Amino acid sequence: MNLQAMEPTVTQYAIQITAKDHVEINPEMPIPDVGPTQILLKIEACGICFSDTKLMHAFENHPRKTPITGGLTEAELAEILTYRPGGEPVVPGHEPVARIARVGTEVTRFEVGQRVLVQTDYRHIPTVASNAAFGYDFDGALAEYALVDERMVIDPRTDESLLIPVTEIPSSSAVALIEPWACVETAYAWPERQGPLVGGSVLVVTDGCCVLEGLDALIAGYGSRTDVVDLAEIKEGSIFDDIIYVGADADVLEKLGPHLANRGIMNIITCGREFERPVNIDVGRIHYDLIRYVGTTGCNPYDGYSWIPETCELRHNESIAIIGAAGPMGLMHTVRAATMGIEGITIDAVDVSDERLKRLEEVLAPIAAKAGVASRVLNSTATPLVENSYSYVALMVPATPLITQAVSLASEGAIINAFAGFAIGTTAAMDMNAMIAKRLYAVGTSGSRVQDMVTMVRRLEAGQVDTNISLDAITGIAGVLDAIESVNNRTSQGKIMVYPQLKDLGLLRLVEIPDRFPEVGALMDGGSWTKQAEAKLLSIA
Repeated sequence: MNLQAMEPTVTQYAIQITAKDHVEINPEMPIPDVGPTQILLKIEACGICFSDTKLMHAFENHPRKTPITGGLTEAELAEILTYRPGGEPVVPGHEPVARIARVGTEVTRFEVGQRVLVQTDYRHIPTVASNAAFGYDFDGALAEYALVDERMVIDPRTDESLLIPVTEIPSSSAVALIEPWACVETAYAWPERQGPLVGGSVLVVTDGCCVLEGLDALIAGYGSRTDVVDLAEIKEGSIFDDIIYVGADADVLEKLGPHLANRGIMNIITCGREFERPVNIDVGRIHYDLIRYVGTTGCNPYDGYSWIPETCELRHNESIAIIGAAGPMGLMHTVRAATMGIEGITIDAVDVSDERLKRLEEVLAPIAAKAGVASRVLNSTATPLVENSYSYVALMVPATPLITQAVSLASEGAIINAFAGFAIGTTAAMDMNAMIAKRLYAVGTSGSRVQDMVTMVRRLEAGQVDTNISLDAITGIAGVLDAIESVNNRTSQGKIMVYPQLKDLGLLRLVEIPDRFPEVGALMDGGSWTKQAEAKLLSIA
């Protein structure tokens, strides 16, 4: 099919967030003209993510909707008509698979007709509070067409393309679901810094009550260093890549938190003392800014860095609790844990909804049995979790009591993976004494990396994983508002896939399809979505 020769209609159906907590269908949104460096994507399918609801709630205050501060000039941004910073209405949707429909005259890396998985996280383009992203400060994929610029989708730091070619083998839904699965992959594969940042800035804050051991040797050659006793000496707005705090004063530690740079490490040296109360930590920054808190009960700051893992991958004989396991992302974490071939792993998949847990067990039980993995599906309201029982706690729900509870559930040396996206500015009262004494490592990541998406593409195309097992419902444009509400209220039992070309189709759970569309249901596989069922739906709906 010669897409370049096609003349798309002037307008399209699209979903727009127009203000905080206000989403609407726009049936006459203009399809943007294609500039010389631009690419028009025809959207095959796009998943709905819980992150879309966070954008809906925060809108112009979302870190990824703040104005762009680098990577593209003001003149270049003015040429991209789908740039929507601040309070401008925006099309959400950042889990798409698309077909390239048009390319500008100066586009060099892409051709009309290519099928692509879209990496939507523009880490090379900073914003005031984070980095740019498709579906946040650029119109996304909950529309029939989307526009990107080649200068956006080629990372100049690596020459890496963010439009990833895919074959015709997988269904559109299976490809679109790679993005959330890749976010899960990134959560375990992200590299952690295990010492002071080379060439970075180090702040040493001490109450003068003890003598540090080995500090000079530890940070020699790591960049600039500032030593203070009085916090008043720290300039307002100054940030540091590493902060070494010697003391156990919760008030001081809370005041130091905002001075920690993105990807910074707070190393707490207590010298045997204890905090008199829990410390309020911005857990949103752990997720979005990748900050980390470590420490030691001794006097040598090296010990604080020494237990940082290279990555947060699961380890041999891991006992993992996945809190919120029956939700869409929790299912992915659970299935990944069961299929990684990790020796001796045990899984407790935890939720509070019996209905959602029943579906999770239907998916997990045969997978875990085949892999020889011991797993349990638990309703924590009926079966309370035991303290100090887990070497890994993965959180799917952005509720501060849960991350506080994770500290008590975690055993010595455990990893607490705050996968749930707490908003920046969300504080949780953390038992810092327990975190340091048990050497707990709290992490979070946001979005996915190209290499993790490529990994998932290869697994999908090779038949090693079927991402469709996480799909619970489908919809056209007409049902997107209901779908967003379902995700927002956590009533969805899995992912929801949007087919923008089906303008009039409402929200439809997979279990309802055999009654609504018998000829489509006949092509499903035991209730799971298939490429054949998708093709039939698109031909008749």
